[in-house]
Amino acid sequence: MARHKGRPQLVVEGEKPARANRVNFLELAYQRIEELLINCELKPGRQLTLQELQDMTGFGRTPVHNAVSRLAADTLLVILPRHGLRVAPIDLSRERMLLQLRRDVERFVVKLAIERSNLSHRNQMLHIERALKERRSNITLNEFNVLDRRIDEILLSAAGEPFLVHTLRPLHTIYRRIGFIHHTHTLGKPDLTQTVDCHLSVLNAVANRHLDTAVAATDALMGFVESMFDEMEAGIDPRLLDCSIEPIFSL
Repeated sequence: MARHKGRPQLVVEGEKPARANRVNFLELAYQRIEELLINCELKPGRQLTLQELQDMTGFGRTPVHNAVSRLAADTLLVILPRHGLRVAPIDLSRERMLLQLRRDVERFVVKLAIERSNLSHRNQMLHIERALKERRSNITLNEFNVLDRRIDEILLSAAGEPFLVHTLRPLHTIYRRIGFIHHTHTLGKPDLTQTVDCHLSVLNAVANRHLDTAVAATDALMGFVESMFDEMEAGIDPRLLDCSIEPIFSL
């Protein structure tokens, strides 16, 4: 006996399934909190509640809760049972050590990207390269971070290995935050030309499938990131790395 079929559902043009919307909200909440971490609106060491994050992002409890769980797994947030959350302080020695891991994984990514990229991937890389060249001398830090994320996404897409996304995404967030502090506090006035040139070299080499050049360009980029630590360790205010540290002089 055939089952009774329900009445056909009205399809509204442009309407997405509820589940697709929910998944999208989770990703959007993650991205928004990630941005707040990178630009230090959520200062390292700050303690806050889930409700405060909901107010800051404009997303509801479920997407924010799930985003927090992911960011805690990424070691960017610390969940304090019954006491809310804490933004993980920046440990320069740990993050310098993790740069060795990132260097090895990034080499693997560019090798896979060269082997597996299709014409669409390479076209996108060259398009980003042209856009970055045009704005090289006057690009802002926020604009660069947007393009930097797109570069990471297209390289990982070309590599075609989902495990690498889960490995590198939190590392990218960690080093974007280091870059933000370095360019806004260590240098005083952001000078992005060196990092832009490093990214241009990686994009061009991968898009043109020059393996040795791509690996060398990746190593140069990691070397530039490492140089940030030398300057930050030399005399950065420790409260920029952990806002819970008491000031030396109280005003």
